[in-house]
Amino acid sequence: MTTPTGPGETSGKTRAAAAERLTIFVDAVIAIALTLLALDLPIPHGDTTDAMLGSVADHGKEYLAFALGFVVIAAHWRAHHEIFPYVRSLSGRLISLTLAWLFMQVLMPFATRVITADGAFPLRFGFYAMVQVLASASFALIIREIRREHLYGPDGPPRVFAQSLTRSVCLAAVFGLSIPVAFLTEGTGAYLCWLAAPIALTIARRVQDRKPSAASHPS
Repeated sequence: MTTPTGPGETSGKTRAAAAERLTIFVDAVIAIALTLLALDLPIPHGDTTDAMLGSVADHGKEYLAFALGFVVIAAHWRAHHEIFPYVRSLSGRLISLTLAWLFMQVLMPFATRVITADGAFPLRFGFYAMVQVLASASFALIIREIRREHLYGPDGPPRVFAQSLTRSVCLAAVFGLSIPVAFLTEGTGAYLCWLAAPIALTIARRVQDRKPSAASHPS
């Protein structure tokens, strides 16, 4: 004999299923974005081993950009993967923000090709950095929407929400700062800003870790 399911339980299962479908859709789009990265990879050519190795060296910039693009998109997906297992329902705004974030992921292979082109370095670099700013900012808004509308489970918002929000804001700030630096230096100075991202994230994480202890031991 089956136990009848109440309308509240049915509604909860429906909302959870909708959140799961959105996660599956996100995974599919990320897989497509990663595939698009590889489509324009130049094929090494040459009649001898030395010639083929020379061809690989000639296209080293494109291969490096592919590796960078893969790591960046994978990092964005991992951040999403950390958050959405806790999501139990959706809002219209959350869906719209997720689509905006996905748009940036799909645009990233094109931005990766742009940054490896020749000429007008500040514009090419600025375009790629702006895509990263918008991707990180939209993900920060996703987390804010989940927390604001209480779209997580009954156990309350997990600590990973605050950690991911801090990480997204820091990345948006670092990539945003690199844009004017690219126009001022027109060279490696702009890339050095990106290298500062791990430092900024480490500092922000340590500041965040101290907050609970400071709150529990007021001076």
